[in-house]
Amino acid sequence: MLTNKYLLGVYETVKARNPGEPEFQQAVEEVLESLQPLVETHPEYEKSGVIEAFVEPERFISFRVPWYDDNGKLRINRGYRVQFNSAIGPYKGGLRFHPTVCPSVIKFLGFEQILKNSLTTLPMGGGKGGSDFDPKGKSDAEVMRFCQSFMTELYRHIGQFTDVPAGDIGVGAREIGYMFGQYKRITDRFDAGVLTGKSLSYGGSLVRPEATGYGLCYFTQEMLSCMKKDSFEGKTVVISGAGNVAIFATEKATALGAKVVALCDSTGYIHDPNGINLDVVKDIKLNRRARISEYVKEVPSAEYHDGCKGIWTIKCDIALPCATQNELDEESAKILVKNGVCCVAEGANMPCTPEATKIFLDAGVLFGPAKAANAGGVATSGLEMSQNSLRLSWTFEEVDEKLQGIMKNIFHNAYDASVTCGKEGNLVVGANVAGFIKVADAMMRHGF
Repeated sequence: MLTNKYLLGVYETVKARNPGEPEFQQAVEEVLESLQPLVETHPEYEKSGVIEAFVEPERFISFRVPWYDDNGKLRINRGYRVQFNSAIGPYKGGLRFHPTVCPSVIKFLGFEQILKNSLTTLPMGGGKGGSDFDPKGKSDAEVMRFCQSFMTELYRHIGQFTDVPAGDIGVGAREIGYMFGQYKRITDRFDAGVLTGKSLSYGGSLVRPEATGYGLCYFTQEMLSCMKKDSFEGKTVVISGAGNVAIFATEKATALGAKVVALCDSTGYIHDPNGINLDVVKDIKLNRRARISEYVKEVPSAEYHDGCKGIWTIKCDIALPCATQNELDEESAKILVKNGVCCVAEGANMPCTPEATKIFLDAGVLFGPAKAANAGGVATSGLEMSQNSLRLSWTFEEVDEKLQGIMKNIFHNAYDASVTCGKEGNLVVGANVAGFIKVADAMMRHGF
């Protein structure tokens, strides 16, 4: 609970300036709660006013995106980019194309990105963007026309030393390719470092598609090893989602000796007690772009259930929510704890509600917060930027080794900060504090 008078005042200002933006307010409140022990022992953060600047975006951009569908009808969507903080590097964060995208969601994601990028130790500031455009059900030609129109406005706000977007929900290699092509046509420059998540043929990095899912498992493995002297070996795992994060978390968890028994998409979930057949899932989601319900047609021993919430009723040792924000609520958290879950790590951004997070922490369940646990994607984007600057490409093994090292360091930095704050093992507090200190100190040295 937020009790510090100064931080309460900061939060009230955020609410007043950002009315009707619950996701952003929720993200700010969680971080401010975590900063209470730091502020009480380091008055310079209050005296300088750095926290008031920290919660206010440096720039918020909103623009119209006109495009024509295959029937020649004009469609209008809205595009966004929040350039939240550039204290430690150029703005860095993904683009999300989904009907739920709005200023609140973009600000929440951009705010979380500041701390996530700081934790990687790479020189990247925080930003995020996207549109309420839904790529589902659109032809490749429609997606291309939308992406070209989107970049026709966005290009003037980005650059490899200014702001480097990447992918997110609804934005994969296809969309990045269309946007990069339009950026190159408009600027007449091949600036490979202006976007990350590119295909290998024009400057992408090996491991980038796998990075968030792999990184999630590397973080979870280190958390299990250091805090519980345990591992994935022999564990039953439930993973929500069926995109890149969930698919490659399934792949790595399986490689580490676990059995993943459930996945879901926005329509429902599958339960395969024998262990998910990942080749079937990859064909359904990555090749055919179909619904997860198709899985039971090819694996008759599995079950499909409409709706996603029921996935958390499946008994498991480890839960990895990898779908979307606030997908795992208090009721689901109680069921997981009752069924004996020992570890939860967030693969999506803020997938657990504050009430769910409290349930896990109070029950002694190991809990890896998103800004630490799912930082593998942006970490590998940072490595892609480095390769673009060096004009070379590292091998899969080189990138994967660097990713493992980064995720292990993120865990230890968060854990050490939790100890320093008197909240040993509370990685929510640890991740927020460790990420904040680096950014805040840079801001104060810059004079904001």
